[in-house]
Amino acid sequence: MLIDTHAHLNDKRFSDDLPSVLERAKAAGVEIIINVGYDLASSENSLKFSDRFPQMYAAVGIHPHEAAQTPKGSLEGLRRLAVENKVVALGEMGLDYYYDHSPRPVQQEMFRRQIRLALELDLPVIVHDRDAHHDVLTILREEGAVKGVMHCFSGDVAFARQCLDLGFYLSLAGPVTFKNAKDLAAVAREVPLERLLLETDAPYLAPVPYRGKRNEPAHVAVVAQKVAEIRETDVASIARQTTENAKRLFNLPKLGE
Repeated sequence: MLIDTHAHLNDKRFSDDLPSVLERAKAAGVEIIINVGYDLASSENSLKFSDRFPQMYAAVGIHPHEAAQTPKGSLEGLRRLAVENKVVALGEMGLDYYYDHSPRPVQQEMFRRQIRLALELDLPVIVHDRDAHHDVLTILREEGAVKGVMHCFSGDVAFARQCLDLGFYLSLAGPVTFKNAKDLAAVAREVPLERLLLETDAPYLAPVPYRGKRNEPAHVAVVAQKVAEIRETDVASIARQTTENAKRLFNLPKLGE
C-alpha cells in the first residue's frame, strides 16, 4: 500500500480522464490520495472530490502565491471547511521567494494566520517552502508546536535536520529521481525512515522516466522505488513505513469511525 500525500487532482489537466487516473493509481498500489487546496475555491473542490471518491482526503489552505489575492473572510472559509470529516490538514501554506507572486510580508502574515488556525483546530500543516528556508523555520518556531510536513522537500541534510528538530516530517517527490538531485539523495538516505512521506505533487514534477509529462498519483510508486534504491532496501519496506507515517500524521485510521 502507498499513500500519495500531496496531489492536485482538481487541476484542469485531469478533467478528461480522472477515473482512469484513479484506476492507474489503484493498480500501482496507491490506496489513499490527499488532494490539496491552494486557495478557498480549490480547497472547496478538494473537499467535494473527497466526498465523491472514497480513496481521497482533502487538505485546505492558501498557497503563498495566492496570499495577496485572498478575499476578506477566506480564513473563516477555511475554518468552515477544516472541520469536515475528510479534511486531514491545513495547506498548502508557506513561503515562496522564488516567484514572489505575493509580497513577502503578505506571504508571511498569511502563513502565520494559517498556522494559528491549525493549532486551534489541532490539524497538521502542509508547508510549501521555496527559497525561503530561514524564514519558514523562523515562523514555525515563533508560532509554536504545530505538527506537519515539509511538502516536496527541496533542502539539504542540514536543513532537513532543522525541520526534524521541529518535529516535522519530510515528503519526497519526483525530484528525488532527477540525475542532479544529490542533496535530495542524501536526504533520502540519511533521514530516519520514520519521518519520511511520499508524494507526487501531481500534475507537477513527474519523476524520471516521466519527467516533462503530466504527473499522476500512480507515479508515487516510482518515488518509492527510488528511495528504496538510495537506502539499499526493498520497496515494500519503504511503502509500509511511509504509509504508517502518513496515517499517523494525518490521523487517517480514525476517519469515518
